[in-house]
Amino acid sequence: METGLVKTTNFPPSAPGRFAAGAAFQPSAADYSSQAYRPSAADLRRAEYLLVIYPYGEVKDKLLEEQEQFSSDYGLKTIARNKPHITVAAFQAGEPMEDTLIRWIQRICNRHRSFDVSLNNYSGFPPHTIYLRVQDPQPFRELMQQLRAIDDFIRSSGCPPVNLITRPYLSIAGGLTEQVYNKAMPEYSRRTFHDTFHVEELVLLKRNHSFDACKTVNIFRLLPDTAQSL
Repeated sequence: METGLVKTTNFPPSAPGRFAAGAAFQPSAADYSSQAYRPSAADLRRAEYLLVIYPYGEVKDKLLEEQEQFSSDYGLKTIARNKPHITVAAFQAGEPMEDTLIRWIQRICNRHRSFDVSLNNYSGFPPHTIYLRVQDPQPFRELMQQLRAIDDFIRSSGCPPVNLITRPYLSIAGGLTEQVYNKAMPEYSRRTFHDTFHVEELVLLKRNHSFDACKTVNIFRLLPDTAQSL
């Protein structure tokens, strides 16, 4: 994936009680009245956005090796390989909505602590994707509960609902033919894989259409995990 310019978002500390860690994010009336987006005809052209988590370090290297091995084993030299990632949310929005969405997502991330993700063995979505399972989805569920606030904003602006990924996973091979999937899945169901990485940030990506390269729009830091900092 291509990487574009990253907007920096350094927001001042929230007022006590309103945005405390773990509290539900509720946009105020001022948020809606001052930032509500009413699309014009020109703005009806929407971009596609993905909110993702990237593994780093040794885990990222291992995942890239897994992707390369799959392509080699099944003769898929031209298979499109994305940078290993876990998708948290996917949505469409008009570009004039972008600044508001960035601010709201940052507020949400400002109240969520970093967390560990364990990847544990393989599964699949017939007939097209083989993936690694996320062992504990609870941190994602808590995050998605907060992200529902942006769904209200996006719907009110005439865009389709946000797709919040309730079953997080990390794809090893996607876009497969049914023949390749049926050949590979029995083997991968017998394989083992287990590794853990720490999530400190979420990344917002954007593309103009499904065949466009994704570019980085913004990086959202999570609160430090107190257990990690000791």
